[in-house]
Amino acid sequence: MELSLGKECLVLYLKKQLSYFFPDDLSVQDIDKHIAETFDRIERCFSLVNNRYFQKEGQTYFNHLNSDHYSMFLYFLSNTLFRNDTDISICEKLFYLNKLLNGIDAFYEVELPDIFLFSHPIGTVLGRAKYSNYFLVSQECSVGAAREAEAGKKNVYPVIGEYCAMYKGAAILGNCNVGDNCKISAHSLLIDQNLGSNSIYIGTRLTNVIKENRTHDNIWGIGS
Repeated sequence: MELSLGKECLVLYLKKQLSYFFPDDLSVQDIDKHIAETFDRIERCFSLVNNRYFQKEGQTYFNHLNSDHYSMFLYFLSNTLFRNDTDISICEKLFYLNKLLNGIDAFYEVELPDIFLFSHPIGTVLGRAKYSNYFLVSQECSVGAAREAEAGKKNVYPVIGEYCAMYKGAAILGNCNVGDNCKISAHSLLIDQNLGSNSIYIGTRLTNVIKENRTHDNIWGIGS
């Protein structure tokens, strides 16, 4: 994978950002230990994105000045550190930094799939859910519980199949089981409702249209 900055330079760049925004003098050295694993995850993910910004002269490309790239990097790094039981304060800083720089709420404990794409995701909140590969999300989208659970009960979260896409302002909330190859149209709300595979959902629970979705999104044209 080709990088706009070498790994050592990128880590230094990130540490300077963390030091500027969070001047508490706490160590962030655990980043060095897990940067290689993070980039293994990024390379696999980016290699399957059919978009000119993710490819350069036939190679997978990571550009630290592309906010979609960088927001995905910060999520992958925070989640990798969390998986490896590192200092939780570093995970918190990376999560917070992603919100500050890129306007996305992608919590480090939330397990996004190995293959996903943030497409200018300003204002998007990706909460707890079961996500599957080839997940595309745009701006102002929401995923998570529909409401706070009653005392003694657990929240119910969505289950989202492969090759699913959410467009501007779309939401998937609560007890939803979304099949493979589905699209949630702009400003549509799917709440406590199942959606069969190969569907395009338009509207809300009260007024909606479901159309057939015959093909996978062409953003996944490489190797998928």
